[in-house]
Amino acid sequence: MAAKKFIWLSAILYFILTISCVQRKNEQVATDGFSGSESCIQCHERFYELWAPSWHGKAMQPVNAGFVKEYELPESGPMEIEGRFYAMVYEDSSMVMLEKNGEELLKKYPVQWSLGGRNVFTFLAPLEKGKLQTIPLAYDMNRQTWFNYPESAVRHFGDAGDEDEALPWRDRMYAFNTACYNCHVSQVSSNYDLETDTYHTTWKEAGINCETCHGPSAEHVRVFQEAEEKGEEPEDWKILVTSTFTPEEHNSSCAVCHAKGSAITKNYVPPEPYFDHFTLATLEDPDFYPDGRDLGENYTMTGWKMNPCIQKSDLHCVTCHTSSGRNRFADNPNAACTSCHEDKQGTGLVAHTMHQPDSPGSTCVNCHAPSREFVGHFIRSDHSFRPPMPEATIKFGSPNACNQCHDDKTPQWANEIVKMRTNGNYQEETIYWAQLIKETREENWNRLDEMLKIIQENKYNEVVVTSFIRLLANCPDDKKWETLLDAAKNNPSALARAAAATSLNGNLSEQAKNALVVASGDEIRLVRISAAASLAGFGDDRFSTTEKQVVSNATDEYIKSMVARPDDWSSHYNLGIYHQNQGNANKALDAYETASRLYPESLMPFINSSVLYSYIGNPAKAEENLKKALEIDPDNEAASLNLGLLLAEQGKLQEAEKALQISLNANPQQAVAAYNLSVIVVQRSINEAVHYAKIAAESRPEEPKYAYTLAYYQLENNQKTEAENTLKKLIADHPLYLNAVSFLADIYMRDGRTNDVQALYEQTLKTEGISAQDKNAIQQALNAIKNAS
Repeated sequence: MAAKKFIWLSAILYFILTISCVQRKNEQVATDGFSGSESCIQCHERFYELWAPSWHGKAMQPVNAGFVKEYELPESGPMEIEGRFYAMVYEDSSMVMLEKNGEELLKKYPVQWSLGGRNVFTFLAPLEKGKLQTIPLAYDMNRQTWFNYPESAVRHFGDAGDEDEALPWRDRMYAFNTACYNCHVSQVSSNYDLETDTYHTTWKEAGINCETCHGPSAEHVRVFQEAEEKGEEPEDWKILVTSTFTPEEHNSSCAVCHAKGSAITKNYVPPEPYFDHFTLATLEDPDFYPDGRDLGENYTMTGWKMNPCIQKSDLHCVTCHTSSGRNRFADNPNAACTSCHEDKQGTGLVAHTMHQPDSPGSTCVNCHAPSREFVGHFIRSDHSFRPPMPEATIKFGSPNACNQCHDDKTPQWANEIVKMRTNGNYQEETIYWAQLIKETREENWNRLDEMLKIIQENKYNEVVVTSFIRLLANCPDDKKWETLLDAAKNNPSALARAAAATSLNGNLSEQAKNALVVASGDEIRLVRISAAASLAGFGDDRFSTTEKQVVSNATDEYIKSMVARPDDWSSHYNLGIYHQNQGNANKALDAYETASRLYPESLMPFINSSVLYSYIGNPAKAEENLKKALEIDPDNEAASLNLGLLLAEQGKLQEAEKALQISLNANPQQAVAAYNLSVIVVQRSINEAVHYAKIAAESRPEEPKYAYTLAYYQLENNQKTEAENTLKKLIADHPLYLNAVSFLADIYMRDGRTNDVQALYEQTLKTEGISAQDKNAIQQALNAIKNAS
């Protein structure tokens, strides 16, 4: 009755768009034509004087005698990190980090560069293969103390209970060349050699210079020098004039460094659209609370796109900030808001804030853009400009401005006061969709219709809508497809269209193909390459001649996007997925192996490659890679599941059972693990088989074979009534699953219940969608029963 075979989990293909905590910025290739910021002084002395001491100008500084004298940072005491002791000391007016094992000096690291400094200084020291590594000692300028930098990144992840762990300080993700270089130096070339995994990184100028936003200036200087000699102004200034930028162009130019995303091209030139060059993390990322408040380092742009002010006005980054990063309204913060909100002045301000005019509670940014620390040291302002929401604190643990000031009070206290306001229900909308975000993260699809409606109506900002679209990629219900198809074609947000194109991956229907072909010709590159990635699973014979050209162009862009950062392991991982979808196992394996070589700590290349190794008939290598994945994460659901399935196919049932149990422990609703466990244990314990089959059936009611198997085991376990009930529900949910009809009829016939068999067959014959062949077979069986009666 039940087929006793093991089912391989299909390849787990996660298309990585964002890397938590580590930014993938563009690489601006230095060329002739860049003349450096000093070439600007002659004509723009005042601007230069404002820029040079700014934190843009000093985004990266050499740690030399001048730095030591200016900042006078104290030496640090020894700090225990990863079982060794580290200390920062001065030697000959330079800074050196000592590494010791007890009292034994192991190594001295010369500190060459500093990053940041407004709130925290981090430092760089040279390591092997040309790496400039962020050392584990950083300095908190506000607290005037040294701290463990990798440990500072550890944070909780809301109610999920997941524990974060510090990366080793020598980890690739803390290499300046790999992660953060392009937002701290100007006109940089990484000069990375993939074969040797070596950097020869160069840059024109430390810090973010004038030419980062204005483009190369040598020709600009030349034409103005000539114009001055002639006493006239040139028609073409030969430089980017930022005062002519649109609000969106300003935002795009700033977001290059102030967004959490990954690069899809090698170069960005202002004021090109941000989504022609980068992705953006949204609320699928656990570094956000479900309501969109920051939990970790998210670099502003995602919150900014949730800002209602930018949706209703021409507000942009440079409205409030100068090009050097200063706050234009530092001396009168409310002036930034009252130009639009004229009614929020004087008595209107008191009525709005419920605070006295001269109190902190009547400063707009304290409630709408509060500065918050995360991981104990780093400070970011909330650029979503949303009002305080203490009810979100109660439900999700996210911060709120009320309790940031009134830290002696509870969120419940603050919530009662907020709800006393005239508009005291303003939190309800956010609480509603945030709760749904939380449920989608937990893969709870009980309210799927409401989630789909948010996307269909495009009711909230593009970050919220995009978050639902991305999270729906994990939803097994086919009901989602119509909504995703429409979003890919019609959503006004490029971010949302791109997310929908990605979430259509695996849908090989004609409707999906048509929507993705349209998306592959989108005006924005991120949409085009997202569509190309999902189209990789379609054969060429599915496209017309015209469609082939559109798809080919998008695919070329997609492949280029994956090699834009050859030192990024996830680029090679994504390239592996592309080749795997194309059916090219060898190229996919090469890409996965490269990803693993660059970053052996990455799980997914091992897991995906294991599926391919099994496919090409190399189970030993498949097993080896899965075990490597489990060395990294012993409780990993996918790795233990695939290992269990592989071992079961090889007849190693005891080892398979252990691996599958780990997967089920990691996810108690892991139906594939539960089903295969039922197959393994049935020989020794029918009760256990029933137990596991029931888990599978309840976890995946949309998969009829699980309930069918449960009924089979129940019958074998002398639970005939339970088996009948399981089959009746299965038939009610899946009336076209005729194996269940035959099974139930067989049970009835064994008991001589021919009337029940007749009723069952008659009911089945009325089912819409039943094939003529099946209908004929059932009718013959029904006639035979009647004739026998």
